[in-house]
Amino acid sequence: MSITVNPINPKRPSFAGVVSGIDLRQADAGMRADIELALDTYAVLVFHNQPFSDEEQLTFSSPFGFLESSRGSVHPKHTHRFDNRLSDISNLRADGKIRPTNDRRWMSTLANRLWHSDSSFKPTPAKYSMLSARILPSWGGETEFSDLRAAYDALPPRIKAKIEDLVAMHSIKYSRAKLGFADFSQNEIALNKPVPQTIVRTHRGSKRKTLYLASHAGEVIGMSVPEGRMLLHDLIEHATQPEFIYSHTWAVGDFVIWDNRCVMHRGRDFDMSEVRDMRRTTVGDIAPTLEQKKVQEETA
Repeated sequence: MSITVNPINPKRPSFAGVVSGIDLRQADAGMRADIELALDTYAVLVFHNQPFSDEEQLTFSSPFGFLESSRGSVHPKHTHRFDNRLSDISNLRADGKIRPTNDRRWMSTLANRLWHSDSSFKPTPAKYSMLSARILPSWGGETEFSDLRAAYDALPPRIKAKIEDLVAMHSIKYSRAKLGFADFSQNEIALNKPVPQTIVRTHRGSKRKTLYLASHAGEVIGMSVPEGRMLLHDLIEHATQPEFIYSHTWAVGDFVIWDNRCVMHRGRDFDMSEVRDMRRTTVGDIAPTLEQKKVQEETA
């Protein structure tokens, strides 16, 4: 391989690795293939000292697959700060000023502090997320990652059997409702109807079984709403025990790639009087999770 990956935590050698000594702006097809291969093992890769411009980040990310467009721009009052294929993970308005705490978009994005998988509320969810740190506050703003493969492995056999064929309904409205946010425009409501996702997946690259969870999941098909939500709560609580977590403390220039098919993440609190400016590119998966599972079962 053209890259060398060192585990961040030697006690967890197959989750979260750091790659040093390369410039991703110079990446070729071989380096990208090596990164994908490494993600099959680690699921989270950290690259320091990657001073991307927006165009350079898009150029690096696009060969990995279809780049999602940010859904935040569908609100009639939203003004995007840059290319819509870059998600604005910041506390800034379009004019570059810090959003006040009563700002509609800020209140919605507070739900990013709940455990989630990017775009699980889309019929075809996300494969990779790629996050670039541009400006950081003096404290806080860490991103925590949960290894859903290890969490699945640690489940009792009776729970594995119970959830093997279960399907959850995901919507961004579910995660926002947990914080009391319901200020959705009509076009946002139409775009964010609940979609079905399997609770257990088999990762295509590693062939490992993994949980697929998110705060966007609000119902389980075939269960009453309270029963389904309790199951989802218990699974997320299990998957976010300390032994399954890596917490990343950001430095300017850090670039982190994670595999949403087997990782949950959440942001942490930071000083809202200071700028936190991050840009995320998101690579879509190849098909809805139910279709992928059907194909895997037919070819097994």
